Amino acid sequence: MLKMTSTVLKNLFSKSSTRMYPFEVREPFPLYRGELFNDIDTCIFCKKCEIKCPSQCITVSKNKDNGTGIWTCDPFACVYCGVCVEVCPTKSLHMKPNHRKPSATREMINMTGKVKVPKKKEAPKKTD
Repeated sequence: MLKMTSTVLKNLFSKSSTRMYPFEVREPFPLYRGELFNDIDTCIFCKKCEIKCPSQCITVSKNKDNGTGIWTCDPFACVYCGVCVEVCPTKSLHMKPNHRKPSATREMINMTGKVKVPKKKEAPKKTD
């Protein structure tokens, strides 16, 4: 019992071992994988991020009638592994080194953009 009392007294009068988050926010470590962002203007809606995502939090859909695409992410399902960022061919997905803000409600990230049509390459002309 005396051993425990000395430990309690020591912890009462010593400096706290934890931070008072969100009042004291520490700087993230180098190469920290933080909040996921999509630059929708460069996104081609190829669905590679949706296919490779291990937590299946990304959904990509194209509307061929009006030429728009919708990119949706569920930040509560995301495990911030960075696989989607690595597989993105246009590098429109990136992770910023900051924490996502706490939220009491589940909010999806919905982004709408214009689908880019790839330019057709001209076939080389035959010369006789």
